[in-house]
Amino acid sequence: MLEQRYRWKNRHLRMHVSVLDGNTSPTILLKNALYLNQTFRKWMRANIWIYQDRIVYVGEKLPAKVENCEVLDCTDQILVPGYIEPHAHPFQLYNPHSLASYASQFGTTMLVNDNMALVLNLKKREAFSLVRDLGSLPTSMFWWCRFDSQTEILNEVEIFSHCNIKSWLEYDAVLQGGELTGWPKLLDGDDMMLHWIQEAKRMRKQIEGHFPGASEKTLAKMMLLGADCDHEAMTGEEVYDRLMQGYTVSLRHSSIRPDLPQLLDDMNRLGIDAYDRLFMNTDGASSTFYEEGITDRLIRIAIEKGVPVIDAYNMATVNIARYYNIAHLHGNIATGRVANINFLSSIENPTPVSVLAKGKWVKRDGVKVEDAYPTVNWDEYGLKPMEFDWDLSIDDLQFSMPFGIKMENSVITKPYSISIDVSVDELSTNHDECFFTLIDRKGKWRINTILKGFATNLSALASSFSNTGDIILIGKNKQDIIKAFKRMKELGGGIVLMENGEVVSELPLPLNGIMSDLPIEELMLQEKVIFDELKKRGYSFSDPIYSLLFFSSTHLPYIRITQQGMFDVMNKTVLFPSIMR
Repeated sequence: MLEQRYRWKNRHLRMHVSVLDGNTSPTILLKNALYLNQTFRKWMRANIWIYQDRIVYVGEKLPAKVENCEVLDCTDQILVPGYIEPHAHPFQLYNPHSLASYASQFGTTMLVNDNMALVLNLKKREAFSLVRDLGSLPTSMFWWCRFDSQTEILNEVEIFSHCNIKSWLEYDAVLQGGELTGWPKLLDGDDMMLHWIQEAKRMRKQIEGHFPGASEKTLAKMMLLGADCDHEAMTGEEVYDRLMQGYTVSLRHSSIRPDLPQLLDDMNRLGIDAYDRLFMNTDGASSTFYEEGITDRLIRIAIEKGVPVIDAYNMATVNIARYYNIAHLHGNIATGRVANINFLSSIENPTPVSVLAKGKWVKRDGVKVEDAYPTVNWDEYGLKPMEFDWDLSIDDLQFSMPFGIKMENSVITKPYSISIDVSVDELSTNHDECFFTLIDRKGKWRINTILKGFATNLSALASSFSNTGDIILIGKNKQDIIKAFKRMKELGGGIVLMENGEVVSELPLPLNGIMSDLPIEELMLQEKVIFDELKKRGYSFSDPIYSLLFFSSTHLPYIRITQQGMFDVMNKTVLFPSIMR
């Protein structure tokens, strides 16, 4: 696997110096710009010279040569660095390309991405080819290296092998290890995970925690073992505890945890007014949550909650870049940095009018620049419609387990005793219990139980979108469940709602059954229809997409349905193993 080791080659650096010497013209000149200078923590005026993808000068001087140079008078505009999303899960029905393109319209020009879906669904060569090619987008694309599957899969040792982890950690575009959803194993003595953390630290890369509800003692232990940051604080007191133990704290505002306003209120109450060790994230929200913006929305909330304006912008830019040790390239407008710049109409309005990403216009005067993000041939990376060489039958839908899964909210599930007759082909709509099956995408195994709390009158749902890419089946009517599966199979993957033998709504996911190939604006429309139809059928929580994703996720309590079977998270045991078909 070959990658360019340096951001700019020697000949590029010589060309940058040539611009300063007056021998070469800049490609863009921003004159008399009022910009955020984060060194002086002031709004200052300067001329900004850009050559291709790099800022080559910020100061009072003007270039001697301006041939074929785009010159803009920025007297009436405010310039801030491109925003950074430090905690992206770019596989929540959307894909990394569509997320990058959409986010750029709101000024987010850098993403630090989860690699989980790549590890679970692609061969290593395909995954790295995709990561490499996404690096050519205007958006700066960086990645994590996961150390565990976040569930109980059958071949975890093979997928999360030392060889694979080492390959990811050594990749230049990988900035951190984690997030550490498997941290209980680490505390229990998993020395291989500890070795990977040590390797990440040796490479000057950070470790992202995942410590919801962690005690002060646990936070201290995880700091000793190498954690640097955590995004799971849900109260101001939890922010305080993390800061006290030396963490950088990433304040979350996502579709299942829209916590930022309350966190900032709590911090104000507690007198937390130092923001250098804080930044903000959206934690892979569903696409509809992004309708009102991405990082710009978080900055706006921070300003409205009384965070000093410069700190609000720093929490979305330079604080993140410093944390990841890349402030020499990103997060500020200064000589030598990548030319990611947002042009604002006012200091108080963080949604940009125009956006430069790597020196390319991706948004201009409020209008999206077409073709700024070239299309991707997903087939090259093994991301294509699913192919099934097996069928679902009524024999697969036999239910005899003595207990089922009860939903407490969108993502928390508990065991409960089943008291209804589950031997029938159709359940009553007088209660909120449904048939629930997780079945191997290759048809080799299945696990059947009852799901309480998801819906009251849902006839059938079939989904290839799940934590592991296996198939989820939920519903009251077994015949409609079979038909929903059949339709999902015809789509090559997706989410299908079926009722009385007819499709109610469907959301195709042609990229390996886990992602749409549509722009996010179009995906939102399909997602809204699915949401609305589920609500009509009794889904009462905030985010059904995350419900589907986290049914198998063992980093959350209390009981999960996994490839290995029904899993007790707290006791780390398989209660009922999956059944071979």
